[in-house]
Amino acid sequence: MQHQVILETNFDGLKLLKRGKVRDIYDLGENLLIVATDRISAFDVVMNEGIPFKGIVLTKLSEFWFRFTNEIIDNHLITTDVDKFPEECQPYRDILKNRTMLVKKTEAIPVECVVRGYLSGSGWEEYRITKSVCGVKLPDGLLESDRLPYPIFTPATKEELGKHDINITESEAKKIAGEKEIEFIKNKSIEIYKSCFDYAFTRGIIIADTKMEFGKLNDKIILIDELLTPDSSRFWQIEKYKRGQAQESLDKQFLRDYLIKINFNRQPPPPELPEEIIKKTSEKYLEIYEYITGKKLNVA
Repeated sequence: MQHQVILETNFDGLKLLKRGKVRDIYDLGENLLIVATDRISAFDVVMNEGIPFKGIVLTKLSEFWFRFTNEIIDNHLITTDVDKFPEECQPYRDILKNRTMLVKKTEAIPVECVVRGYLSGSGWEEYRITKSVCGVKLPDGLLESDRLPYPIFTPATKEELGKHDINITESEAKKIAGEKEIEFIKNKSIEIYKSCFDYAFTRGIIIADTKMEFGKLNDKIILIDELLTPDSSRFWQIEKYKRGQAQESLDKQFLRDYLIKINFNRQPPPPELPEEIIKKTSEKYLEIYEYITGKKLNVA
């Protein structure tokens, strides 16, 4: 399956609002066009090489989960069908196809909503020192990758490109975004996580943790950005899961593990990625798409 890797988009006649670590966002007036490129970042550093099919997997998986969680909370997705995009987008349809969401414009709530059901990553590192994660006290004696007694809400700051998101407590999040707002999105984040966890489990996958974002539209809070993708979540295969150690995952962790192995200093410039690492990362993104949806990725 051949694929043109898209690292950046530039469309004459469309107003570029923002270029994030992965997405190019265009302002269409009351709506936005979110183009998922094949860029990949790790430790908040964008790599020079793209990952084949990555932008398509992010878009199609987000679409899948937005529809799945629609009864829990409204979201910003209007359509991913390029035929339904505004006229001014049509000259670029070949690039936009399969990797683009037309969404409602919202006022983003500046907090990353992380839900953890298992002890891994920065959560595990913090637990080893404090026996808590983001101010949430946890039982003694937990091992790496252990399932937590219940899913916990561990917010983080949302930093600009090039800066690291910082884990914060719930009370710090309330100071940033408001008590009522954080209470609402905490409850919704956990409800979404539980619902999607149960579904993924039937597909042979553990969702260890995930990150969500919310925005306000006419004073109503809705789900925005991406949802339960291999960029924003840790996915483990049930059959390979072993508590007490790091897990082999079907997500971006594979790339992070490689960068740790080569002692990457987590600062730009990024190292050159070997072809084998690029290929393997792409395979993992395609594999999790298949696990979750039950279908092979169709890019026709």
